[in-house]
Amino acid sequence: MKITVLGSGAWGTALAQLLADNNHEVTLWGHNPAKAETMQRSRENPLLPQRKLHERLVVTADISCVETAEMVVFATPSFAVRSTAVLAAPYIKAGSVLVTVSKGIEKKTHRRMSEIIAEETGNRFPVVALSGPSHAEEVVMGQPTGCVAACVNKDAAEKVQDAFMNTLFRVYSSPDIVGVEICGALKNVVALCCGICDGMGYEDNTKALLMTRSMTEMARLGEALGGKPQTFAGLAGMGDLIVTCTSMHSRNRRAGIHIGGGKTAQEAMDAVGAVVEGYYAAESAWSLANDMGIEMPICSAVYAVLYEGADSRKMVMELMQREKKEESSWI
Repeated sequence: MKITVLGSGAWGTALAQLLADNNHEVTLWGHNPAKAETMQRSRENPLLPQRKLHERLVVTADISCVETAEMVVFATPSFAVRSTAVLAAPYIKAGSVLVTVSKGIEKKTHRRMSEIIAEETGNRFPVVALSGPSHAEEVVMGQPTGCVAACVNKDAAEKVQDAFMNTLFRVYSSPDIVGVEICGALKNVVALCCGICDGMGYEDNTKALLMTRSMTEMARLGEALGGKPQTFAGLAGMGDLIVTCTSMHSRNRRAGIHIGGGKTAQEAMDAVGAVVEGYYAAESAWSLANDMGIEMPICSAVYAVLYEGADSRKMVMELMQREKKEESSWI
């Protein structure tokens, strides 16, 4: 199959390598011509120095590369998904399947990534969300990994499942694209929170409390939007939450550690030196929850820290001193 991956960052590159390993004809597109030319010549991405680029993988900055693709994978940062879809739309051929591996919620519109892609491509193609606990650094080295391909169109989800799956990358299919995308966006916010707690010196008890209660908030919002409860207990939900909140591969966790140590949000992102999706998702999730009247106290607390300069320790104490609650109903 001919496949184009849009976005030559770590995740886009890792997936392009995976697809090339699966004997697909793969082109990796990057928006920066100089970077694309350097990658094509040097056969490496500095973000993934563990492995040279596959010999059959072509790197380019020419968006017309999309016109021969049977599958187009959107792997840009979430804030660039709409502009990338606008660029690619005129070249996408009939019958193509589109895939989003970008994780976020668009500011102001509250659109999920699949909705943005569908909107900008005229709702002419099935859009599948591929998500799960999958650090690029480990995927590119062939570590056993599992993800979920979600779409209301079963044939499209299974086509993506077949394209990506191999002996070391297991893919499950699901009809719950809403739940899968909400999990993918909000787990980054929780990882930021966990990093902040790490930076303040809190340990395992605190992280377990934060992750568990954050999952309750994620599911509350996701179900209100139409997601299925079981999705939040699966790979895209709890699986991705575990890996993002506990690993130093996670940019979101690393940024949080800097914030918990006293840096501002901007200083923390500068220190990480790469896109911190949880920073942007925190504002979108907070705004969406408020618009829908969904209670998300942890999300509100991290929003206050990131965007209003609130003191992290004070926010922890406010959360701990909320009125007592039932975890589950007595009836």
